[in-house]
Amino acid sequence: MLSNHLQDGIETAKLMWSRIPNSEDGQFEGVGLLNSSDANAVESLDYEVIENYAYREEQAQRGKLYVGYYVAVKWFFALLIGIGTGLAAVFINISVENFAGWKFSLTFSIIQKSYFAGFVVYVLINLVLVYSSVYIITQFAPAAAGSGIPEIKGYLNGVDIHGILLFRTLIGKIFGSIGSVGGGLALGKEGPLVHTGACIASLLGQGGSTKYHLSSRWLQVFKSDRDRRDLVTCGCAAGVAAAFRAPVGGVLFALEEVTSWWKSQLMWRVFFTSAIVAVVVRTAMGWCKSGKCGHFGSGGFVIWDISELRSRPFSFGQEDYSFGELLPMAVIGVIGGLLGALFNQLTLYITRWRRNSLHKKSIQVKVIEACLISVITSAISFGLPLLRKCSPCPEADADSGIECPRPPGMYGNYVNFYCDKDKEYNDLATIFFNTQDDAIRNLFSAKTIHEFSAQSLLTFLVMFYTLAVVTFGMAVPAGQFVPGIMIGSTYGRLIGMFVVKFYNKPNIEEGTYALLGAASFLGGSMRMTVSLCVIMVEITNNLKLLPLIMLVLLISKAVGDAFNEGLYEVQAQLRGIPLLDTRPKYQMRKMTAREACGSQKVVSFPRVVKVADVVSILRSNKHNGFPVIDHARNGETLVIGLVLRSHLLVLLQSKGDFQHSPLPCDPRAGSRSIRHSFSEFVKPVSSKGISIEDIHLSSDDWEMYIDLAPFLNPSPYVVPEDMSLTKVYNLFRELGLRHIFVVPRASRVIGLITRKDLFIEDNEDSTSTELQSTSVRAPHLDRRMFTRNMDMERPLLNGLLVQNHVPG
Repeated sequence: MLSNHLQDGIETAKLMWSRIPNSEDGQFEGVGLLNSSDANAVESLDYEVIENYAYREEQAQRGKLYVGYYVAVKWFFALLIGIGTGLAAVFINISVENFAGWKFSLTFSIIQKSYFAGFVVYVLINLVLVYSSVYIITQFAPAAAGSGIPEIKGYLNGVDIHGILLFRTLIGKIFGSIGSVGGGLALGKEGPLVHTGACIASLLGQGGSTKYHLSSRWLQVFKSDRDRRDLVTCGCAAGVAAAFRAPVGGVLFALEEVTSWWKSQLMWRVFFTSAIVAVVVRTAMGWCKSGKCGHFGSGGFVIWDISELRSRPFSFGQEDYSFGELLPMAVIGVIGGLLGALFNQLTLYITRWRRNSLHKKSIQVKVIEACLISVITSAISFGLPLLRKCSPCPEADADSGIECPRPPGMYGNYVNFYCDKDKEYNDLATIFFNTQDDAIRNLFSAKTIHEFSAQSLLTFLVMFYTLAVVTFGMAVPAGQFVPGIMIGSTYGRLIGMFVVKFYNKPNIEEGTYALLGAASFLGGSMRMTVSLCVIMVEITNNLKLLPLIMLVLLISKAVGDAFNEGLYEVQAQLRGIPLLDTRPKYQMRKMTAREACGSQKVVSFPRVVKVADVVSILRSNKHNGFPVIDHARNGETLVIGLVLRSHLLVLLQSKGDFQHSPLPCDPRAGSRSIRHSFSEFVKPVSSKGISIEDIHLSSDDWEMYIDLAPFLNPSPYVVPEDMSLTKVYNLFRELGLRHIFVVPRASRVIGLITRKDLFIEDNEDSTSTELQSTSVRAPHLDRRMFTRNMDMERPLLNGLLVQNHVPG
């Protein structure tokens, strides 16, 4: 009977293998990576409000009641994002802990009779889990590979990458993380949780998934990329809050690491979402403590549970530290910066080699690579502890709460693995042949001096560091928080052992140095400071460690910055994501906007354009924005606005605004009504939208005309040609722009706006407002300095010609 089941399993594996497409299929080429030559892979987002006639008509119909409803819906969506992300995190952790618990329980029961049989079972279980993860990614959701944080950071920076926020990406991220983390690979689930929260927020923002018939028009409230950006920001913070049960850390992570634009109203909603996540996770953990969640719950959520640790050794930690200990703590910061920078550089080289050489061969190569690394990781985690001699258990202390030994798969510091005597433990198996969360608890534990030998810690550091570098970049969901914590806590505890031996003081805890080491490596690799500091304090519940964590983070980040950029920035560059950093390059100070435009020719449309000309221009280039020009009565050329490619495609597809006459019409005069609402021009998130190949026109349609005036943005951002590129860069990043017009130096000024002109007084009559500058008369100000030419009939760009534009 066993042979029959084995034969069925082999046949099933062959069937699934045969369904994996080869490289000539080309469907999922470059999983997790973007080819810079693929112009359709990355597209800019329109965070600017397109104030065309359709938008203005829609805004004019909205009263104060609708504004209140709009704000209430934002808070309601923040609530839903928190609940959804919290439930997704609970499901992932319960699944991972149960798979790992069943795996270690079965393996431990088998090795009582035969270690070889236990090794085979252990390898096969990990192989099946990893295979399921890579199969989901390559077959179903290629955008779910990796951590997803560089892609989400790019989205919030103004870059839309196709597929990163779709429903199938969410499903692939959840179930792929369960397989990869449960399979024992040297990666974590914290980064994928950030991506998961962003996907949930995006799906809620667009009303669900229309492809899988899981949408509701009642949820389709937010029509602009700006509103969806705010929701995705809430999702990112919710993911970090769910991963570490650190709501404040989640808010700061979104502010420091992923967003390029922030406002106080968004801060409140992000904080509210993170608080909801903490409540959901706390409630789920309380429910699981009754034993309803299987193997989950003994050690806490993701890393540890504070309430559980109050009765365990690490909850007290190191109460005080001397001035002499600052030197080894500073050394930990330096080591963290060096190892973090080296990790970033090695992963860059290996990921680039994967993209250019290995992954180009076929999809099956990605599956083989993941399975091979799974077998190697399992062999190392199972085999290396066999080479280590067991150590006798320390004298039992009733107050310590430590039991020696404990079987693998359960929380405990002393694991009996391949030991001849009952009262012995294997220190290398305590951190190697265990789940990553339990290994971190063991490394952070206090009152366990001399539990680990220096040889075991050094062996684990070298092997796990190598595995983390090699595993990063595979076609599976992978985070780097937990591997970074494990690497840092290993050398931190190693340094703590030497400090204990050198100072010979009873109050020095090796677990405290392990915590500082974890913070230093994350700071040296990811270059986070404030958010990471708060996360470490929240998960340890020990404010006394705050100055020490700040010290090692500042040192590790400074050392790492001397060599390369942070992990997410490096990976974003490798994936071809054009991130705008916080500061422009120094060379931009010497360049002007005209120089940045180059010598390319501006492609523009007249106000009334022939349909055939629109189709021809859209097919001949890939620009996403076009200036629209008109001619005044005196023959002068005027720039009347900017029209987007996506808007033109909607007009071509609907055909409702085609006209026979080449003469313009004025919708404000009531000569015609606008047949499109503002929501019709909204492109779905992370999808390609309409392409010119999707448009089918008849011969009669080609001879028709379109008046672009009602659909263009009449007030795009304009800069003079001699403006420094630094100012242009700051405008793009701070305002989330997609296009900027570069024009010659203006010949005249029609007005001057000062700060006080931006303050508007609300009168009792809501239909009228009064400017401060016309109601306040400051006697000490010379009003002649603020003389305005109120002749508003001439347009702002009167007499100016567009020189160039930056295509999106």
